[in-house]
Amino acid sequence: MLLTTADTHSLSVADADQLRVLARSIIPVARGRLDAPPMIEACRQAAAELPASFRRMLKTFQRDSGSRGSMVISGLPVDEDSLPCTPQTSTSVQLMGTVPALLLMLAAVQLGEPVAYLPEKGGALVQDVVPVKGKEEFQGNAGSVQLSFHNENAFHVHRPDFVMLLCLRADHERVAGLRTSCIREVMPFLSEADVAALSAPEFVTAAPPSFGTADRAAPGPVLSGSPEDPDLCVDLSATEPLTARAAKALEELGRLFDELANTAVLRPGDLAIVDNRVAVHGRTAFRPRYDGADRWLQRTFVLADFRRSRLERPGDGHVIV
Repeated sequence: MLLTTADTHSLSVADADQLRVLARSIIPVARGRLDAPPMIEACRQAAAELPASFRRMLKTFQRDSGSRGSMVISGLPVDEDSLPCTPQTSTSVQLMGTVPALLLMLAAVQLGEPVAYLPEKGGALVQDVVPVKGKEEFQGNAGSVQLSFHNENAFHVHRPDFVMLLCLRADHERVAGLRTSCIREVMPFLSEADVAALSAPEFVTAAPPSFGTADRAAPGPVLSGSPEDPDLCVDLSATEPLTARAAKALEELGRLFDELANTAVLRPGDLAIVDNRVAVHGRTAFRPRYDGADRWLQRTFVLADFRRSRLERPGDGHVIV
């Protein structure tokens, strides 16, 4: 099912032009280094000059991400014709300022603070999401098979509050879709017994090998917080139920995610934002050609409450170690 117009917003041409000019004006700061503190501060200051409509969309979503926990803003100034070839390595990141990367940074400072994780792509604040040859079956951003539903970094105590994905280039067949499913839409269909099981510390979510943090694999619940509007923490490819009732509830949750999922086929200039606290996301399968023109997204994570991760961010920086 495609996202409805209630979840999709379009920028005017004038607003897109204003964004392009604003992003270009920041590029010289700190010699263009995206992770340099002066660059992040410049983005924070420049955010006051964002088009009012764009700023309003972001602030409204920050306060209340709605029943679907996701939205798409189309029409951002991404000039596909001027892009280089799509990167083809799993470690590809954007370290220098470009218009698309700075659009992500400008949006991030409206939602909270951009954040990265040192073991994940070296802690880059803007990361490339591209298919990688030989990793087609991989359950992660380098794969091209269907990606199962997950909260980003579900194993981590400081997982992102928001995940932003900006489409620079679509896949050749225009079939790769961002899938999202929100616990707010799922809750009415869960039985009381399944809610009770999902709210108990009867699940373990494994960290990927790159993180090497077994201490974060302590048992925990999938649902937490307010019973009326719970937070969600699960990765269907990495979360293990520890009891029979937990296994039953997790299976039902996965079935409902699929049944109630929304799919958005992103086009160049589309910015998708997922509220990682209440929504899971995944991706439909597609066939890369590895010809330099494959699907290319850029990704940035955001923490709404930046201070809660202070202990793990040396020097009050933006990388969690």
